[in-house]
Amino acid sequence: MLSQNFSAGNGFIHKTELMELNNKIAVVTGVSKGVGLEVVKLLVEKGTIVAGWGRNKPAFDHPKFHFFTCDVAVEEQVENAFQATVDKLGSDIRILVNNAGFGVAGSFETMSSEDWKSMFDTNVHGIFYVSKRLVPAMKAADEGHILNVASIAGLNGVANFAGYVGTKHAVRGISHSMYMELRDFGIKVSTIYPGSIQTNFFDAIPGMQAHEHMMRPIDVALTIVQTLETHPNYFVADVECRPLRPKGKK
Repeated sequence: MLSQNFSAGNGFIHKTELMELNNKIAVVTGVSKGVGLEVVKLLVEKGTIVAGWGRNKPAFDHPKFHFFTCDVAVEEQVENAFQATVDKLGSDIRILVNNAGFGVAGSFETMSSEDWKSMFDTNVHGIFYVSKRLVPAMKAADEGHILNVASIAGLNGVANFAGYVGTKHAVRGISHSMYMELRDFGIKVSTIYPGSIQTNFFDAIPGMQAHEHMMRPIDVALTIVQTLETHPNYFVADVECRPLRPKGKK
């Protein structure tokens, strides 16, 4: 545990203990780029052993980072990545960041069924496929933290993003149900709802592109890691974050 002393107004000295991430094993999905890769970089700096699951290996090497090819939308690939991770790093996985996800823009009536289904397979079913495999070991340890990356779109509607919005609303409901099931086993389930981020998310969306007034991936990643570091009995259920000036100074 990382400890910090401070004086309260009543004159007593209190000790604040944060969750120690050093030598813990973590699984992070969607690590090819963006927020997922920044989370990996921050965790290994803290001594965490990270299994990164993704479709493409990132341009990042570190002794504590281990990449496993995995499309979380395909349960067979999730099972293979899980078994490979356990074989290499052991089964005592205490941290899971469900970050993999993507969005397709389009009006409700013109959205292809393939795109609609693909978003749900990755953004929703992927969380189920991955989490269910890691929960038993967390229960056995009486400790664990699952952090699901949703979106501000999981809190409201957005025109021409009905499919993506639907998946992120599902992530919110699944996350809240998970934490109600798992909190008595020492397992936290947190959800983060970021607004617009400077990532490749916008590359395939006509008329939209990432820009400097959006949030930086590193800042969202910092919030995720800070949430993971909280005291064992301190549980952050939901974190909403947005750019302060999304259109820049007036």
